[in-house]
Amino acid sequence: GSDRYSLKNLKIGQYKIELKHKNWFWRAYTTQENAGDSYNATITTRLYNEAWLASGGPTGWYSQYSQNFLLSKLAPYVASLTPGGPAYVPTADEAAHNGARSKADATRPAAGSELFNDLFDKVASTPISKGGGLFLDKSDLYYTEGQYNFGNALKFADLLVGASFKEYVLNSQGTLFADTAGTIKIKEYGAYGQLSRSFFEDKLRLTASGRYDKNENFKGRFTPRFTALYKVAEDHYIRASYQTAYRFPTTQNQWINLVIGGGTVLLGGLPELRDFYGFKTNKAYTVNSVRAAGAALASGNVPPDQALGLLEEAQFDEYKAETLKSFELGYKGLIQKKILIDVYGYYGKYDNFLGRTVVLQALTPGNPFDLFSAATRRSISIATNSKGRVTTYGFGGSIDYLMPNNFVANANISTDRIQDIDSGFISFFNAPSYRLMLGFGNTGFGYQKRFGFNINLRNQDGYFFESDFRQGDIPGFTTIDAQISYKFPGIRSIIKLGGTNITNKYYRTAFGNPAIGGIYYLSFGYNVF
Repeated sequence: GSDRYSLKNLKIGQYKIELKHKNWFWRAYTTQENAGDSYNATITTRLYNEAWLASGGPTGWYSQYSQNFLLSKLAPYVASLTPGGPAYVPTADEAAHNGARSKADATRPAAGSELFNDLFDKVASTPISKGGGLFLDKSDLYYTEGQYNFGNALKFADLLVGASFKEYVLNSQGTLFADTAGTIKIKEYGAYGQLSRSFFEDKLRLTASGRYDKNENFKGRFTPRFTALYKVAEDHYIRASYQTAYRFPTTQNQWINLVIGGGTVLLGGLPELRDFYGFKTNKAYTVNSVRAAGAALASGNVPPDQALGLLEEAQFDEYKAETLKSFELGYKGLIQKKILIDVYGYYGKYDNFLGRTVVLQALTPGNPFDLFSAATRRSISIATNSKGRVTTYGFGGSIDYLMPNNFVANANISTDRIQDIDSGFISFFNAPSYRLMLGFGNTGFGYQKRFGFNINLRNQDGYFFESDFRQGDIPGFTTIDAQISYKFPGIRSIIKLGGTNITNKYYRTAFGNPAIGGIYYLSFGYNVF
């Protein structure tokens, strides 16, 4: 997410009914949500600071800090000018900062004090739509689905059909979605069918399926799929598939309208929201063009009109569902009942890949100079589609080897890549280029084969992480997990001693996530049945 959130008294209930038969099923459920006292911690802490002492103005926090910082830096120089005064020794920046911060924070309420709690609770209990940090989300989801398996009733093939209906009811009272005027309902329905048949004495299995889905905010999508499984020899199979798929934007990507910490607006991709911010009359511009125009103005060598000519209006086409066409080829085989091998490779092409792009808009319509100051412009992260076709590809493989005396060795590796991303487009494709795991263990050795152990090494490379919260490089890491065990057959029990990341080398998997160190455990398990 873009910010950090405090989930207090959050309630989510799911209520389900289902009927099942060997040939069919029908299920329905609803998810009911109540945000309770949950609030945006990033916004709340910023607004708390403003409630205690305004940032701007002649008596604001920044004025007090900057004045005291400057005085601290100037004081030694002024003293050195006095006849007989000390030699000039400049105040270190860190000392000047600490002194200025101490004076500017002199009246800041202590955390946990009555005044602190009163100010903080007031902000945290005021809805976002009214200048606070509180969410009022009571959104619901209703879903029903049915499926019937005709089996081989058609004689020439196995047939399976199904259908589903879904309705979202968005109700955040303007604290998350653009629903200040009332709840927003989104209906979505779909139907599917699948035919499969075996050929050549069950050596070849072909499957064809198709699905149609419609979301009321987007055009309907038909997505066929074809798969083939061929038995080359006993315990050896080759598989191939051609698949098409779709992804409708989430409810947030459709209707979100949320000001986050730092003043950026998270905006849904539907045209109604761009109209709400007046994109037709108060144009939004690309970040790169604003930077280029600002640099030209700052240089003083380019006339203002010429510099403003570098601004490029952000263009938004129809917001669409993401579509995918992919091919996969794989092999799985068991050699001498001891070595299991599974390998695959895939290649996919996305049209209208879902992501986000950031644009800038002047707070004063018709005044493009507002774009060059964070205080006079609006930054909008808007859900959109990629303009070009995005390509993904990768491969993976695993091998498991059952060795003599109950020893087991295994290894697997996978890689995922993406390319052809538009400049300035945020894809959220947060995957390392490769992941590797090596394992070795024994399921029973020593006295009556009661002892066991396993050790796993996991490694992945660094990658570029993208989110609304932050973007940047996540370093790669290597961890080692290990465990030893002892069985007590007489009492159907087992003791395990082990740890994950036993070298205790800390690593992170995303910005804002905690650093993960070693976890060590001793467990006793009893088999009841």
